Amino acid sequence: MQKTVSLPFMLLGILFNVCLVASNLLETKVIQLGPITATAGLIVFPISYIINDCIAEVWGFKKARLIIWSGFAMNFLTIGFARLAITLPAAPFWEGEESFNFIFGLAPRIAIASLLAFLLGSFLNAYIMSKMKVATQGKYFSLRAILSTIAGESADSLLFFPLAFGGLIPVQALLVMIATQALLKSFYEVIILPVTIRVVKYIKKIDQTDVYDKDISYNIIKIKDL
Repeated sequence: MQKTVSLPFMLLGILFNVCLVASNLLETKVIQLGPITATAGLIVFPISYIINDCIAEVWGFKKARLIIWSGFAMNFLTIGFARLAITLPAAPFWEGEESFNFIFGLAPRIAIASLLAFLLGSFLNAYIMSKMKVATQGKYFSLRAILSTIAGESADSLLFFPLAFGGLIPVQALLVMIATQALLKSFYEVIILPVTIRVVKYIKKIDQTDVYDKDISYNIIKIKDL
């Protein structure tokens, strides 16, 4: 297999990275939707799992591994720029220093928690998609997408919230947020599934690619193995 990437893969990869960076910044706000308490990252973060499903389904685990690590790297680059901006002295007339520092100053803890949880959840998601595709001979995409997302999102939430908000939010509220976030993100996947199915079919058609991961290494650090 050639070590190249196609235009559809590149575009999905860009969107994946944008969603991940945006979600980590949005995670700094806790929102209330009726009785539901969640973080604003809920707006975009599930999209990264949908893209993960698409990439794992079309191009296989190796390409999913590449894009997961690229998202990880881009997020730390964003954090580095943010820390530099905080360190630089503010103009005397600017009144937004406190708000700016709150958002980007809180980001490192949230980003570290999010990225660790993201790595666990995303690799679990891609692994399940990959294994189930081979086991089902490429059938039942909807079932595979839902089950892999539930597993990935649940692992993500179980790790993220204690690391990001432990000591800042009461334990009871934290447990509710973990359950709520995992359910909402998985429900997001179910709602958008008809779109995901069409996107996957379209990409397979125009890219002429449909990878089955047989006899591959699932070692997550083998980034060069495409």
